[in-house]
Amino acid sequence: MKPRQQEETVHCSVLPEEVLHYLAPRPGGLYVDGTLGLGGHTEEILRRSSPDGRVIAFEWDEEAIARSRVRLQPFGNRLTIVRRNFAEIGAGLAELGVEQVDGILIDIGLSSLQLDLGGRGFSFKRDEPLDMRMDTRREMTAASLLATCSESELADIFFYYGDEKQARPIAREIVLSRFAEKILTSGQLAAVVARAIPRRFHPEKIHVATKVFQALRIAVNSELENLARILEDAPPLLRSGARFCVISFHSLEDRMVKRKFREQADMEILTPKPIMPTAAEIAANYRSRSARLRVAVRK
Repeated sequence: MKPRQQEETVHCSVLPEEVLHYLAPRPGGLYVDGTLGLGGHTEEILRRSSPDGRVIAFEWDEEAIARSRVRLQPFGNRLTIVRRNFAEIGAGLAELGVEQVDGILIDIGLSSLQLDLGGRGFSFKRDEPLDMRMDTRREMTAASLLATCSESELADIFFYYGDEKQARPIAREIVLSRFAEKILTSGQLAAVVARAIPRRFHPEKIHVATKVFQALRIAVNSELENLARILEDAPPLLRSGARFCVISFHSLEDRMVKRKFREQADMEILTPKPIMPTAAEIAANYRSRSARLRVAVRK
């Protein structure tokens, strides 16, 4: 299978038509995709803003950038890619001499690249090194976090970032297990979590370690801190009438977006309730089921 074919098999951008409807890209516009990933949303924005609309895409995963460059090569200089997290959009635009743009999109879910092709332990479906860094320039890995955090710190991470009700017994089992053997792979962690929770408390519809993996990923990548920063910094970067679209997958993230949109006097909310995937989209792409799109426009 050719790389491009494999990429298309594993990658589906969530809420594509809804994003385009609310972002409303047009010819001559300048847009920011704060989470390039494998380039699905960026490609559609470039198509809708043809022939001369431009996109500045931010991405901190080096492998995602490499794959997207190949996919988006036909758009030439209409696309600029910046290797930064979306929390640094302000600094990245300043370096490019850009003061304001016509729209910003951020999709803060995990991409198919990390889940299916990353080899960094984001998923418990394969036994991989327990890394979980979206940007490999960062020092803290999931394995090092598990090795150094206290039992109470681990319990807080699992409870607050993963809404894991069995956070304390899981944290206790991790601390006991790491004395005998370092927890270095996703398979090891999944086994420890399964051992910590009595079988009668295992969820029926998801893997028992799902919430722990989610919580670790959020902690390793400072995801909530990054979201808080861009929610604060984005409005001044938008021209009047420009839209700010945020796709989240976690209740904590969605609440942060909802609250911040309400607090900002210079932004008008366009989605009183979050936009969710249709049944047809969920059937075609099950990973989209938790997606929530909220949109506000600069007054």
